[in-house]
Amino acid sequence: MSRIPDRFRHDPSRRLMLRGAVATLLLGVAPRVLAGSAVVAVRVWPAKAYTRITVESSAPLKFNQFLVPDPARLVVDLDGADWGDELARIGGRIGTEDPYVKTLRAGRYKPGTVRVVLDLKTEVKPQVFTLEPFGEYQHRLVIDLYPAKPEDPLLGLLDEDKALAAPQPAPPPRPEQPAFDEGKPIGRDKIDVSRLVTIVIDPGHGGEDPGAVGKGGTYEKTVTLAIGKKLKALIDRQPNMRAVLTRDDDFFVPLGQRVVKARKVNADLFMSIHADAFVKPDARGSSVFALSEGGATSTAAKWLAKTQNESDLIGGVRLDVKDPYLAHTLFDLTQTATINDSLKFGRVMLTELGEINRLHKGQVEQAGFAVLKSPDIPSILVETAFISNPEEEKKLADDGYQDKMAETLLKGIRRYLAKNPPLARSKLA
Repeated sequence: MSRIPDRFRHDPSRRLMLRGAVATLLLGVAPRVLAGSAVVAVRVWPAKAYTRITVESSAPLKFNQFLVPDPARLVVDLDGADWGDELARIGGRIGTEDPYVKTLRAGRYKPGTVRVVLDLKTEVKPQVFTLEPFGEYQHRLVIDLYPAKPEDPLLGLLDEDKALAAPQPAPPPRPEQPAFDEGKPIGRDKIDVSRLVTIVIDPGHGGEDPGAVGKGGTYEKTVTLAIGKKLKALIDRQPNMRAVLTRDDDFFVPLGQRVVKARKVNADLFMSIHADAFVKPDARGSSVFALSEGGATSTAAKWLAKTQNESDLIGGVRLDVKDPYLAHTLFDLTQTATINDSLKFGRVMLTELGEINRLHKGQVEQAGFAVLKSPDIPSILVETAFISNPEEEKKLADDGYQDKMAETLLKGIRRYLAKNPPLARSKLA
């Protein structure tokens, strides 16, 4: 009788894998004969907010999950999975930088079932669910690992407020910022506020949702994150202003959660950044959109809102989760005053964008964008350019042009706030 290696003896999940493999050999049944779903891709998106692992297959997978303590592991059994190269190579998908997963492994557990084991670095709250085929994706099993004790963005901002309120040593003199656009400094509009103004920057798409892809291979999600980070850095250097990103890395954020994040930090303004595609490669120029209570202002605006609202289906979100707060946020359309402020914000931004790029439309368009449905925060969606246009794709991928775009967006924010200062707020609610 062969001796069981120590690595299996002290690890229940490994013992179960071994037991299943032995049973398969005794039965004389090859796993491929019983399996009915080929795993075609395994993708991992590590981020501080959460880590996502997707298992894409040619047919639906049934699953069973459970956590094992000491050491902490998440075990996911895939019923109907065919063992193949993608599962055999699954261990190489995890890098050392992943904040939640130490190692990832898979093995034949019993005929027709593959066991996937995630060795965890810390305590997590997993969400495992399946998605129907959509777009270029086949059936997907999604494993989301959220921290058991997530960071509260409000507490972070409150701590920041306390630090700013405490006596501070005088900062060293800082040279004047150079003029970036026709000799005009970014801070030419004076903002008269007695408190910090919070701007939420929403880099569109991310993770499983790449957004539009240019002919040169540039991803919209990469461009929007680059511009968003540059804009945040510029805003954070302004007096009495700070920026919060809805995502700071390449991971997927559901549309509704982008709105919720903005409300949790009591945002004064919300800006979603995009670089979309159109069916015609010669479409070009910058556009600005606001929410519409009724129909879209044009066929193009309606089409764009539809494609953007499909982000949850592309990126993959568990749509059956009931969240009353989120439902109220997304479907409260009694926000005429907020939409009017959004239109003002959009018109100012459109003027600034016209200084560095031609405008696709000369007015702010409106449609039912889910990401703009905050009932109390002026919100706009900026299409920086068409990534489907080869010339504009080259500009969007250029670091210098990204800097210029971020500077222009800051000018628009400052100009709007100078004319529409936010109301005083005694404390963050």
